[in-house]
Amino acid sequence: MLGRGWRRLTIAMVALAWPACAATPSPDATPALTMPHPVLAAGDMRQHLDLSGVWHYSIDPYRTGDAGFHGGDPGASQRRYADIDVAQQMRDHPSALYEFDMARAPTATLPSSWLTHSPDMRHYQGLVWYQRHFTVDPKPGEREFLRFGAANYRAQIYLNGKRVGEHEGGFTTFAFEVTGLLRKGDNQITVGVDSARAPEDLPPPVTDWETYGGLTRAVTLVTTPATYVDNAWVRLSRDGRIAVSAHLDGKAAGDLPVTFRIPALGLALPGKTDGNGDWSTTVAAPAALKRWSPDSPTLYDVQIAAGDDVWKDRVGFRTIAVRGHDILLNGKPIFLRGIALHEEEFGGNPTRAITPEAARALLSEVKDGLHGNYVRLAHYPHSEVMTRMADKLGLIVWSEIPIYWMVDFKNPEVLAKAQHMLAEEIERDRDRASIIIWSVGNETPITPARNHFLSTLAAEAHSLDDSRLVSAALLVDRGSENGKTVFNINDPLIPSLDVMAVNTYNGWYSEDPLPSLADFVWRSPYDKPLIFSELGAAAKAGFHDPTRSHKFSEEFQADYYKYTLAMASRIPFLRGMSPWVLKDFRSPRRQHPVYQQGWNRKGLVSPTGVRKEAFGVLAGYYAKIAAEGGAAH
Repeated sequence: MLGRGWRRLTIAMVALAWPACAATPSPDATPALTMPHPVLAAGDMRQHLDLSGVWHYSIDPYRTGDAGFHGGDPGASQRRYADIDVAQQMRDHPSALYEFDMARAPTATLPSSWLTHSPDMRHYQGLVWYQRHFTVDPKPGEREFLRFGAANYRAQIYLNGKRVGEHEGGFTTFAFEVTGLLRKGDNQITVGVDSARAPEDLPPPVTDWETYGGLTRAVTLVTTPATYVDNAWVRLSRDGRIAVSAHLDGKAAGDLPVTFRIPALGLALPGKTDGNGDWSTTVAAPAALKRWSPDSPTLYDVQIAAGDDVWKDRVGFRTIAVRGHDILLNGKPIFLRGIALHEEEFGGNPTRAITPEAARALLSEVKDGLHGNYVRLAHYPHSEVMTRMADKLGLIVWSEIPIYWMVDFKNPEVLAKAQHMLAEEIERDRDRASIIIWSVGNETPITPARNHFLSTLAAEAHSLDDSRLVSAALLVDRGSENGKTVFNINDPLIPSLDVMAVNTYNGWYSEDPLPSLADFVWRSPYDKPLIFSELGAAAKAGFHDPTRSHKFSEEFQADYYKYTLAMASRIPFLRGMSPWVLKDFRSPRRQHPVYQQGWNRKGLVSPTGVRKEAFGVLAGYYAKIAAEGGAAH
């Protein structure tokens, strides 16, 4: 049996209901499932029609296309999703009133954020409607699904004027079946995307990154046979065996013969699903199997044949574990030489459109420029384009959901949203060898409600995926003993985690003289590896200070790295770091008119990729660690 990780829909999903429609559970109740979704694992590799390209858009700041001003359905004059030709209707009926015309609305090329559609939308927050037409010829016996890489933050979808469904969460993939709603020839898709967030949303309204509302990842129309492999997981188990699990969906899903293949290894495993359409098996790894690692990122084409369907993916095989203070990749200790990264492409006016070329440019700067083997994809699940590129290039990945700062930890509906986001994240990327850590939080204040919330998520992550590690970016206690500064890593969440991680900015967000950092003492009562999930200082590229003392100068940032890395080298249980951050990124909270101008300047490179002095400091440190066999001490 595949377990509850394969039945994601049993996880509470109030996250899929719009706030006005959500039921209010009792304080002790788990919010109920409201809407099922297909998983469409590796859906990007299935036969599909890519709906990227030119779409019409219309802003709706008062949400008149969503509801009437007395509540209820919107009036006919505001229904942007209506399957009509507004201009023709007004010609045929001159007295008719329409206060929209999507066919004549401005256009934008998607995927992208509306913040770059036009200068007057740069800081728009709210509801925007997108619409385009496409042509298809549905075949009998086939099923069709609209698959969205991401829609930030809430989305409601209409096909040919009929409501298909809705989704909440700006960074995870979701899909709806539209078999029977498509018509031969012309079809109209309309998507209402609302970027506004409330305190009960994830992340909450206040963050330190750009919102980037819109359809920021590809929309596709995926075609499958009537019975198809909806979910599949191929991996190397902790004992070194190839493990395969699959769930089929369709009338013929039960008791159906299936075959798993790795053509390059000559491996073929036959089997049969159970009555629920589930199948699992393990087999000893062939002697010819090459394990995935940053030094040798070997990937294999894999297949699961079931009836008329052949599910395909490209996966790597490796194991990850911890032993005391060590992180073990394929049974050997590894030090994670990394950097943190936001989902934002190089350029002076990024729009969060991650193409394979954009992903390669970012990750190659880590792999080749910094001599890194690891990247923290913060603070939300990144595009599958990015995680597939990490697989290909050989970069270890920390992936997280946006449990960030002041989450409403006491609200059971918020926990339900987080559980659903976590499930969507894991089920999309569970076949990516590069991902070794699922993170369940970032810089969250310690309270009993928070402890329960995050420990529940950690347990959920372990349940959905027992082949990876779980962590969270934590805060740390600072004290003094015998004149020395001492940091105690003792967060009550740590027993629920496999790896400890802390964010540290001593000397940037504190008055500590940089030379004093090397003498700081780090302790923990837990026998677990530590990652510095963040460390950093800001600098505006090109701003120099001969005294090296001015914050925001390249010299200060470089010296910060020199002294902080010296501190890190003295921590015996440190096993990796992901300094903050690879490149400067948009952040509306950063408004110094000279040094920031709406950008967080902690990047080691500028928005356009110009390397700062500190880049060389970190690259040199990592090159030395790599040359010494991967140990930092």
